[in-house]
Amino acid sequence: MDHTAVLARYDREVRRGARPDGPGARIERAGAVVRQVADAQGWNGVLWSGLDAADADRVIGEQITRFTGLGRDFEWKLYGHDRPPDLGARLLTAGFRAEPAETLLIGEVDRLALDAEPPAGIRLVTATDPAGVHLVVDVHERAFGTDGTRLRHRLLARLAADPGTVVAVVALAGDEPVSAARMELVPGTGFAGLWGGGTVEAWRGRGVYRALVAHRARVAAAHGYRYLQVDASAMSRPILERLGFHALSTTTPYPYGS
Repeated sequence: MDHTAVLARYDREVRRGARPDGPGARIERAGAVVRQVADAQGWNGVLWSGLDAADADRVIGEQITRFTGLGRDFEWKLYGHDRPPDLGARLLTAGFRAEPAETLLIGEVDRLALDAEPPAGIRLVTATDPAGVHLVVDVHERAFGTDGTRLRHRLLARLAADPGTVVAVVALAGDEPVSAARMELVPGTGFAGLWGGGTVEAWRGRGVYRALVAHRARVAAAHGYRYLQVDASAMSRPILERLGFHALSTTTPYPYGS
């Protein structure tokens, strides 16, 4: 893989060419910034910026004014290769806070190891209705210890309005949901994104997460996508690299507001 070329394509197609991630959201292009504005249950934030040292502080202030004027908390999604090099420090000075960094991993679908099958006793089910979404959210809350209200709202809305752009999968041990993940198929690009892969503690280390990655990769291949992208935690990165993903950058959420 040509890391430089693939990263440039990702920036061009997914970040600069961003599309709304759900009904009710819209993309705004304001000078050197691409941002998404959504309702209070959706994701609000800056997806891409092309700043220099001379204008960075002014543009940061403009984003704060825009989102606070709408009454929205928001996030600046900062990548390790974004400019200027001290953009993260400037965001902190402006009142943002930094959350843990993740690694931007990208894999070519036809070069990934896709033979991973679920362990014995596990079956994979695609969530297509409110009952399936409930299972996805249940796993999310138990695996990550966070509230799944926003995830439920966004996933239900996406499945209702544009089901061809999202795939949600649940791993069941009998009738118990033990792992879940989703994939966003980005129309008009070569990229599909893997999100939310989580496994309840009792089932970790048994290959369930790996099987969910392989399953979604096969679905992406069937839809003609060339690349898979993941914002990987330190826990998932080694698994994904063994499957054939490459680390191309880092990504750090900088939220602003409560």
